[in-house]
Amino acid sequence: MRLGYRGVPMAIPTAEQLNDVLLGFDRLYGLRLVEVSEHEVRAEVEVRDELRQPAGLVHGGVYASMAEAMASLATGITVFAATGSTAVGLSNSTSFLRPMTSDVIHGHAVRLHRGRTTWVWDVRFSDDAGRLCAITRMTIAVRPPASQPAGGG
Repeated sequence: MRLGYRGVPMAIPTAEQLNDVLLGFDRLYGLRLVEVSEHEVRAEVEVRDELRQPAGLVHGGVYASMAEAMASLATGITVFAATGSTAVGLSNSTSFLRPMTSDVIHGHAVRLHRGRTTWVWDVRFSDDAGRLCAITRMTIAVRPPASQPAGGG
């Protein structure tokens, strides 16, 4: 998919380019993007001691954080290039199916809905053996540029 800015085509940045500019919390917990498009995102996080809760399992916040980062990033890149809008997390519902204590968390986000004001994503997390460990339904709010009223324009 090609995006545009002022009529000039522009490609979605590659996962490698985006990894180079990740900041803050995403960098802190070790998010590594593998594939990014407006339709799907793949990312990984290596499990380490700092990401485990006291019982030794991966902390549920890691899954929720990965889901929000993956969905917000893909939505944000797409809507900013198209209209100058921004994307922020609106709802994050994560269910834990199988505990993880080691390995790499593999996240795969697939866009289910692309609306004017919200995008909805299904995010699945698996371990190195491909076993499903958690699922997230992530809703992203699309906000117009600051100079544009919320109703469009």
